[in-house]
Amino acid sequence: MNLRHRLSALSFALMGALSLAGPAQAAVSAAEADTLKTTLTPLGGERAGNADGSIPAWNGGLAQAGGGEGKRSDPFGSEKPLFTISAQNMAQYADKLSEGTKAMLKKYPDSYRLNVYPTHRTAAAPQAVYDATYANATRARLVEGSAGAMPENAQGGIPFPIPKAGVEVMWNHLLRWRGASWHANFTQYLTTADGKHVLTNDSRADMQMPWYLPDGGKQDGTFWTIRMINDGPPLRAGEAITGRENLNADNAGVWTYLPGQRRVRRLPNACCDTPTPATAGVMSFDELYVFNGRLDRFDWKLVGKKELYIPYNANKVFTVANPTDLLADHHLDPADLRWELHRVWVVEATLKSGKRHVMPRSTYYLDEDTWAAVLGERYDAQNQLAKALWTTPVVLPDLPGVVTLTNGFYDLLSGAWFTGDIFAGKSEQYRVVNAYKDSVFTPDALAGEGVR
Repeated sequence: MNLRHRLSALSFALMGALSLAGPAQAAVSAAEADTLKTTLTPLGGERAGNADGSIPAWNGGLAQAGGGEGKRSDPFGSEKPLFTISAQNMAQYADKLSEGTKAMLKKYPDSYRLNVYPTHRTAAAPQAVYDATYANATRARLVEGSAGAMPENAQGGIPFPIPKAGVEVMWNHLLRWRGASWHANFTQYLTTADGKHVLTNDSRADMQMPWYLPDGGKQDGTFWTIRMINDGPPLRAGEAITGRENLNADNAGVWTYLPGQRRVRRLPNACCDTPTPATAGVMSFDELYVFNGRLDRFDWKLVGKKELYIPYNANKVFTVANPTDLLADHHLDPADLRWELHRVWVVEATLKSGKRHVMPRSTYYLDEDTWAAVLGERYDAQNQLAKALWTTPVVLPDLPGVVTLTNGFYDLLSGAWFTGDIFAGKSEQYRVVNAYKDSVFTPDALAGEGVR
């Protein structure tokens, strides 16, 4: 093993040891923070490309005015794939494939494939987010709350752009830049093992991240809010849900409205492996967008960084005419999904002693430029690879940012799969709006708007 490889191995071992330490993680030094202006991007990715140029240097991302109120196009729609990875040639690329991707290639050798395109590092954010991230680097730290480790002395940006522990990386994912306030219309589908597509939701949603509001929102720890109303299918029309995520997960809350009951109810256990009404109970709360929700049930090990083929700049999912055009029998239509080579952080989650979860072990892959978890794997109690989680990052130059929208899972045991937040066929996609009043995301507002 040469010196460079020995140092790399030592670095990964050190990060793993740190990730198992207690929550009293300190902010980085001013000198380390200054690398966010030199060798690192303003959000903490490596500015340089890789050795062979297949990953280019980051040069500011893709940002431009306009386009946020209606349909967006695919900025790379004219490009052709560089090559295709299939079950027949996957061994050639095995070191750059996630275990979930390998499992899908093996399970569906005749239909599943990866069309690999040139890599474009389009991630960007407003200058205010960059400034806040730089400030967070030297002041943010993890403190122990009643629901586990949580960030303190951070606001308005990535809390730990130079992470030392796995839990910091996961907080970066939960607090990633995806806009401050937006509206979205979308559909969601469960596909059965025999290829039947079943509409579970036709929904409209208002969402807001007080974390990124100029005044920091209410300053009560709430960092993400949603109000979602179902217009279909007929069986679920009029159902609604409001959720409030909090830095201290014990202070989070989710409320639902069911027309048949004509009342708002607070969900008693809106976390973790509990099925979420937002997907008709098909996904658990902590599977949304690959991972969502509280962190205290698992130990988080920071494995390190690696180059991986992941969905990216997948704006073609916006441009297809109908939702079902995206859905093949057993997976998304490979022709509509763009894969690129990017560097990702790898984090392993292992169930803590004394805790319970139907999936006691998971692995997550987080894009270095956005901190979004893009792919993931979940292992069941028999240590079988049970689910491959995924999302499709799209570039929104008007935001600006790369945002994970359409998402879901493949059940590798049953063959069923789920696709959430499909924007295809809608008159608008991800409409950036002015800040909502906080009262919009309350159970009282949900009761007032209930369909009876």
